[in-house]
Amino acid sequence: MSPRTYRLGRREEAVRRTRAAILTAARDLLASRETTGLSAGAVARQAGVSRITVYNQFGSKAGLLREVAARARRERVVLPAAELSNPREQLRHRVAHACSMWAADPALFRGLPAEATAGFETPADDRVLAEQLAASGDLRPGCSLKEAEDVIGAVTSFGVFDRLHKDGRRSTAAVGEILMRMAGAILTPA
Repeated sequence: MSPRTYRLGRREEAVRRTRAAILTAARDLLASRETTGLSAGAVARQAGVSRITVYNQFGSKAGLLREVAARARRERVVLPAAELSNPREQLRHRVAHACSMWAADPALFRGLPAEATAGFETPADDRVLAEQLAASGDLRPGCSLKEAEDVIGAVTSFGVFDRLHKDGRRSTAAVGEILMRMAGAILTPA
């Protein structure tokens, strides 16, 4: 009898390829204007896998959608705002980054649920920036940290961006300027 040879790593590579195929299929279906909803069956057919494979990889449709959104965000890497010393500049950077990310693939983000297209930073990140604005004296008098946090989240969300941009009705830069004027409601005059 000949010794059995093992090929370690092949299974992991196959799982990685399957996962990538499912994410690509979901992204393509979401971005297509013909699809009004997304089902695990449609994603599975597009990816060439079974429906149960989709659930095994992502747990649920919501898990799949969260990962599609996270993947889209990871593809838009830019200089971290934390490297900017001025909190106002961090806010401007965050708004510009959000506009750039949302403009890169608005059809995809329209297909995702609202919770997946909230600001690309977490509420905790919004809170940290609000605290930095307060510490630097940049929050207008009477503006609470919660109000500042909510405004930061709103001006970096896809829904607000999409309403202003509408597939190029306004340029991404013009939308960014409008969003910064909106954010100005929480800031002291420069």
